[in-house]
Amino acid sequence: MSEKLQKVLARSGHGSRRELETKIAAGRISVNGKVATLGERIDTDAKVRIDGHEVAIKPPEDVVCRVLMYHKPEGELCTRKDPEGRPTVYDRLPRVQGARWVAVGRLDVNTSGLLLFTTDGELANRLMHPGHQIEREYAVRVFGEVDDAMIRRLLKGVQLEDGPASFKEIKRGGGEGMNQWYQVMLTEGRNREVRRLWESQGATVSRLIRVRYGNIKLEQGLPQSGWGELSLEQINYLRQMVDLQPENRSFIDGRKPETRQKRYSRARRSQGKRLQEAKQRTRK
Repeated sequence: MSEKLQKVLARSGHGSRRELETKIAAGRISVNGKVATLGERIDTDAKVRIDGHEVAIKPPEDVVCRVLMYHKPEGELCTRKDPEGRPTVYDRLPRVQGARWVAVGRLDVNTSGLLLFTTDGELANRLMHPGHQIEREYAVRVFGEVDDAMIRRLLKGVQLEDGPASFKEIKRGGGEGMNQWYQVMLTEGRNREVRRLWESQGATVSRLIRVRYGNIKLEQGLPQSGWGELSLEQINYLRQMVDLQPENRSFIDGRKPETRQKRYSRARRSQGKRLQEAKQRTRK
């Protein structure tokens, strides 16, 4: 049974559907020796090349969906490669064979916290689609005078340059003087939306941390630049939210679950190595 090219490639771990559609439109993908077209359908025995390199096409039964929780620090870029050599969120992820990690959304360079990665491009595409209204929660430190009237405006909605926007929920979190912490929640992922909402009211965001995506929370104890594999139950929660069939297999061996202590110990070693490399680059 044939399926759309971008859907098959996304499922096989070659990028999100949006990324693949862009490559198809640019003529960078070929099928059986001919330049592919948007909407083209293929079978699993088709010969597909991306930028001249043949890629593996996997039938659904051969694909195991993996999802990682990553604790992004400030200063890392959400890009695969940076021409200036700055660190990226992909630098510390585990290597995968026959697939690649696709980020579920982005966090700007000055934002830290929870970032999800998956090998299933179709899952990533659906999780990012605004139509699914998935909750994102942030801890935000705001510098400026914040009164009840401002909170009401941010909840009711304000006009940004790319359309109206609002927070679905705002909770006060404490602080001192003009620096106050808030927990805010919204259901879309527009570029710098949290910062722009506060800036529309004359306030400045001095710290921003994403702490939750849907019901997936940033786990306490996971160090910055550390990652952890999501369980089959968590993966199927994400898949159910976006109307995808549940998985019946997991990359994690349920008979030998890895303890948090062991996983976080590995993540801390990775973080220490990253900091050491950064110091060496500074000395040069």
